[in-house]
Amino acid sequence: MSGIRIEIFSEKQKRVLNWWLDEKNRDNLAIICDGAVRSGKTLSMGISFVLWATANFCETDFAICGKTITSARRNLADGLAAFLSRGGFEVCFKQSQNMFTVCHRGRKNRFFLFGGKDEGSAALIQGMTLGGVLFDEVALMPRSFVEQAIARCSLEKSKLWFNCNPDNPSHWFYREWIKKAEEKRALYVHFTMRDNPSLTEEVRQRYERLYSGAFYRRFVLGQWVSFSGTVYPFFDLQKNVVENPPECSRFAVSCDYGTVNPSSFGLWGEADGIWYRISEYYYNSKTDGGMRTDEEHYRALEELCGGRRIEAVIVDPSAASFIECIRRHRKYSVVKADNDVMNGIRRVGDALKSGRIVICSRCKDCIREFGQYRWDEKSGKDGVVKENDHAMDDLRYFVNRYLKSGGGGEWFFASVER
Repeated sequence: MSGIRIEIFSEKQKRVLNWWLDEKNRDNLAIICDGAVRSGKTLSMGISFVLWATANFCETDFAICGKTITSARRNLADGLAAFLSRGGFEVCFKQSQNMFTVCHRGRKNRFFLFGGKDEGSAALIQGMTLGGVLFDEVALMPRSFVEQAIARCSLEKSKLWFNCNPDNPSHWFYREWIKKAEEKRALYVHFTMRDNPSLTEEVRQRYERLYSGAFYRRFVLGQWVSFSGTVYPFFDLQKNVVENPPECSRFAVSCDYGTVNPSSFGLWGEADGIWYRISEYYYNSKTDGGMRTDEEHYRALEELCGGRRIEAVIVDPSAASFIECIRRHRKYSVVKADNDVMNGIRRVGDALKSGRIVICSRCKDCIREFGQYRWDEKSGKDGVVKENDHAMDDLRYFVNRYLKSGGGGEWFFASVER
């Protein structure tokens, strides 16, 4: 390891890089890093994990776990491989096996990528013997998967590496690991955005402007807090609503379909990079005269579109019969919506605050729901009250489809000398 010199890391990143070399941490079996987004904890942890594995093991298996294999590769493995290659390590990916090998000065180890997205994921890692596991975004993984992976680390000198952004304070990982870090013999390091020297003050301020409420406290301040109150408390009739949109060049429709519950369709138009909710169809069978058939809702969809060329009609994935009805007419391209609620709410908030979506004043039901859409404070888990949420759902479907940013974070690379 003496052939590598790493510069421009912050003090906390250096602490993560070197913790396993520090005599004070000799008895620690794990490290936990949590805190703000874009705080640099992921890269420093990944580098440290591979350096530790290479220094202590040879011909040994290790695991790098993300919510999915794709996210593990995107958020960590690809950038880590580039960094290590610059430092004189030989990195070889074997895509078919979802693994890569790392060779350095005669030592070779294997790093397998796993996804821990649901309860069934635990079976994927069962039966392996590992020298260590790195959990990237562990708060997004089910407890059964994490505990099964931990059980695989039966080799002498094996250690555990946890990394996450904060979640609800009732989350099992917060209660069982962060609150009990000393009992678990785990080193706990909390990060803020200022612990990432690659972020300029301008970028930090941009993130601070985008987030508000509990999202701000979680993702900018790095606190484990519950959501409460209205979901979009910053929604402003003066800033987020216009009387009429400009001339638009692209169009799409988002649909939250209901039979007993209301149906809400939003017509969206794009002009100069901004999407306007031009008009809407909102039908409540309880107050508007009885249930409507799929064909009646489809005729309302055609009327809403008004002869415009529609790129996509984005529909609640559970509305199988209505999706089939749209397809049968062969007029519009129908797409099943991404129903990721929490990330969708965050994206909607970002889009509203940055001005990338604007609501037209004629969309009265959507505007009404902005003031009524609330967090579910009774459940103890992140979630919304399932009332006054139908326009909010179709809005989220649209943003998840058209304004979903890609990528796995902002990487920075320190200088490496051999």
